[in-house]
Amino acid sequence: MSKVYFKTFGCRSNLYDTQVMISNLKNYIVVESEEEANIIVINSCTVTNKADREVRSYARKHTNAGKKVIFTGCGVKHMGKNLFNNGVVHGVFAHSYKENIEQILSDSNRVFLPKDRINKHIDSTILPKVVGKVRAFIKIQEGCNFACSYCIIPSVRGMARSFQEKHILDQIKILSQSNVSEVILTGTNIGSYGVDTNTHIADLIYKIHNIDGINRIRLGSLEPSQIDNKFLEILELDKLERHLHIALQHTSPTMLKIMNRKNTFDNDLLLFEKIANKGFSLGTDYIVGHHGETQEIFDEAITNLMKLPLTHIHPFIYSPRTGTKSYINSDRLESVKGNVAKDRLKQISQIVKEKNKEFRNKNRFNQLKILIEGQKIIKDNNVDSIYLKSLDQYFNKVLLPLDNKDNILKGKWAIVNQYSIEDDFNIALDYEIA
Repeated sequence: MSKVYFKTFGCRSNLYDTQVMISNLKNYIVVESEEEANIIVINSCTVTNKADREVRSYARKHTNAGKKVIFTGCGVKHMGKNLFNNGVVHGVFAHSYKENIEQILSDSNRVFLPKDRINKHIDSTILPKVVGKVRAFIKIQEGCNFACSYCIIPSVRGMARSFQEKHILDQIKILSQSNVSEVILTGTNIGSYGVDTNTHIADLIYKIHNIDGINRIRLGSLEPSQIDNKFLEILELDKLERHLHIALQHTSPTMLKIMNRKNTFDNDLLLFEKIANKGFSLGTDYIVGHHGETQEIFDEAITNLMKLPLTHIHPFIYSPRTGTKSYINSDRLESVKGNVAKDRLKQISQIVKEKNKEFRNKNRFNQLKILIEGQKIIKDNNVDSIYLKSLDQYFNKVLLPLDNKDNILKGKWAIVNQYSIEDDFNIALDYEIA
């Protein structure tokens, strides 16, 4: 049998899509390294220019090494034709063909299927298991109806469409029987779940909450404008993690308008304070360096950022994407130099890092509920220390000193009663298996 290696770039949706492809392979062996493989399937990301460069470089390297490279994912629309015509990849197929991967890999001819059925297709695959994992990503929807000026994703993922509730619940029930006890609901824009099926993400979460074997429900990125009173009611559920990731993208009212965002800072502040008062940690996405982000606007954004009860942040520097409104209108607004954008990225990262430690100190007497996932090596003064790694209910890292229980404890839940608070994580001093 031919051996296949899957290289996944980008987001949680791509990780799930790779699992869908693996589940639809019958006559191939999936391997853990490129060196073992005859065929490499690249599941690409195109959210930034850097992502595009990494994908192209990876494809070229392994084609030159004699591998049969197949290209799919979000980069197909913008890069697929060029990579195929220049012989950088052997084959190309769009998102909606991933369940046909067996046929695609078996075709003796080069395959070029770039046109996606992006506004119609929903996968039907039920994953029988997630190999080696105790946490599982569960895709609940695909696509996005927003029109943020900087974002290329709606054009490659299509309009918002929801998976059927039964499909999602059946998937989780099956995985719960194979050692998965934590699920992460993911998608392009999960807050839009149900807009096309006359239901609501809160109703879905209530039903997942009742599935035996599932101990924690995590949520992917939410849009603040989609969090309504019905959603806020689920924050009382025991199995819901005490952390939400709500994508603000910026904290300047002027920049939010330039980005064509639906949220406003005043509403964002009220929402974050309401959720934080329920004991939740809060994360967000944040873009710096977008055209029009003057120093005055950025100073205002920092003032506003300081007001938010944030604990986690995923910041990145704006990357122009051909075809977006931001790209088309770039000459109308002042650009931001690269070194300035990097300094701004560091500044907001440091602010939230300090807020995170402040949050952990404020809650230091709370018990932490953790799911042990495996090992992590920490290097200090050129000395390697090995720990068990985990995440607590606030989405903070917790490390446990390693002992001979490692293989026994992976996949187990534990309660941490005492711990030390470090800059980037907590270290468990006293814990018991739940």
